Amino acid sequence: MRVDIVVFDGLDEMDALGPFEVLQNAGGAGCEVQVRLVTRETQKIVTGGHGLRFEPSGTYSPGSAILIVPGGGWLTRAEVGAWGEAERGDWFPILRAAYSEPQMRIVAGVCTGTMLLARAGLIGTRRASTHHGAWAELEATGATLVTDRVVDDGDLVTSGGVTSGIDLALWLVEREFGAAVADGIAAQMEYPRMRPEPGRAVADEARSPKQD
Repeated sequence: MRVDIVVFDGLDEMDALGPFEVLQNAGGAGCEVQVRLVTRETQKIVTGGHGLRFEPSGTYSPGSAILIVPGGGWLTRAEVGAWGEAERGDWFPILRAAYSEPQMRIVAGVCTGTMLLARAGLIGTRRASTHHGAWAELEATGATLVTDRVVDDGDLVTSGGVTSGIDLALWLVEREFGAAVADGIAAQMEYPRMRPEPGRAVADEARSPKQD
């Protein structure tokens, strides 16, 4: 199973690298998962909002089962970051096309990465969360705001807060590979994980259909 994490200049490093570490640990635990950090266009180095410079895996291409979108720079209206990416809209057709791919199981938003998904038209009125500073903006897009740490709405999973990407990724591991694996990774990372609120995760048989 391939998991792609979207990366761009100005992203919040924790939004992308928290899930990256969790999912790499899942691979180390024997799960069949390949994790990539993907850009929109060929880019040798990505520079995060806090100055971290790292080499991405390559550009996004069809074939991933899970796509994770981070945030960063939204609340400060930074031209470089999630806000700038949303204003330019260059990622939107890629995100829409990825969501419609038949093998795509889950599209996920970490922190204000949810706003990129909302602005791309992938959330609509569905349940979602984001950084608390962007709650009103998320509601203004028509989404049903849920202020939980992680919100599972079937093929859409979102989370609120910078470190919530770790919780989101652990939840994705639990969904795909089981609670024992996810709990084991959390214990290894010495991280007190948080799941979606009991009863709020959409049951498998009632997963929300993909929107047109």
